[in-house]
Amino acid sequence: MIARMSPRVALADDDVLLREGLASLLERSGFEVVGQAGDATALLELVRAHEPDLVIVDIRMPPDHETEGLDAARVIRAELPGTGILVLSAHVEVEQAMELLAGGERTGYLLKSRITDVTHFLESLDRIAEGGSVVDPGLVQELVNTQRRDDPLGDLTPREREVLGLMAEGRSNAGIARRLWVTEGTVEKHVHSILAKLPLPEKDDDHRRVLAVIAFLEAR
Repeated sequence: MIARMSPRVALADDDVLLREGLASLLERSGFEVVGQAGDATALLELVRAHEPDLVIVDIRMPPDHETEGLDAARVIRAELPGTGILVLSAHVEVEQAMELLAGGERTGYLLKSRITDVTHFLESLDRIAEGGSVVDPGLVQELVNTQRRDDPLGDLTPREREVLGLMAEGRSNAGIARRLWVTEGTVEKHVHSILAKLPLPEKDDDHRRVLAVIAFLEAR
């Protein structure tokens, strides 16, 4: 068996204790931390120098603590589109999260409080590194609770909405089955029904699955 190469990670957060703690956790978990930064400018220099596989960045950074981290993520995505990006936030910020996730694969948005669940956090990093997307359950719940008058998901049953919400969190069919205590075959039927009901272009199911998640996130 060929051993998996350690994903190379760059970290950016102005909270030194959090940053150092994350670096220590990642290194103990098989990741290679290529460097740390305390602001967006230093992060961009770090990423351009080392071209890491994955960037973890706080959404709000010096000097103004507004959207500096998100702005840096945009630049990284434009210059190095193959780099995975995980944005961390202290609070659910719907507009910023939606803008990030609309960028496509290898993206993630997690609340900082989610880091305390080490297993879930590391699984999220693995999903992003492997080309997937991760959405914080808190964001998913907020979007579920807020509906537009013209809801493109209106034809979905409550169970199908639940399955789509778990898809948006980045869970596989097997993971959804475990969460809902149903068989994987049942989940596959729900996913097939979801893809059939939503107005999606005729492409492969993996791509349509991503489009379905984006439709879910936009239905707010």
